[in-house]
Amino acid sequence: MSLKSKIKTFFFLEDEYDYSEEEMLEEEHQTPMQTKQPSQRQNVVSLQSVQKSSKVILAEPRVYSEAQEIADHLKSRRAVVVNLQRIEHDQARRIVDFLSGTVYAISGDIQKIGLNMFLCTPDNVEVSGNISELLKEQDIQESRW
Repeated sequence: MSLKSKIKTFFFLEDEYDYSEEEMLEEEHQTPMQTKQPSQRQNVVSLQSVQKSSKVILAEPRVYSEAQEIADHLKSRRAVVVNLQRIEHDQARRIVDFLSGTVYAISGDIQKIGLNMFLCTPDNVEVSGNISELLKEQDIQESRW
């Protein structure tokens, strides 16, 4: 045995080369379903999990303590329309302040959509459109906010 063949045997260069040629030949003859490896299956994302149905929650709190339920909906990435027409002005202001902080913490948005009505959205919900002209008329009539 020559020195060259001893080195090849020591580093398994001949075996690796033959094995890789055989492996490539086997891969060519296999069907696509047989060549899938577990690492390839891990990269598959189910579209059902990505496309969950979005919900919009309608809330009409009667007391300040119900603001936490609204915040929980926002944390669950659901949009909430909050109607504050049936609550005292002081309590409504406290709820709006609490929800403003919640929306800020989750990088969401809060918009006034009517007289004593607010739309609170998490960061995954985009709101388009503008109703500011209608709001300006209502603010002139009643400047409670």
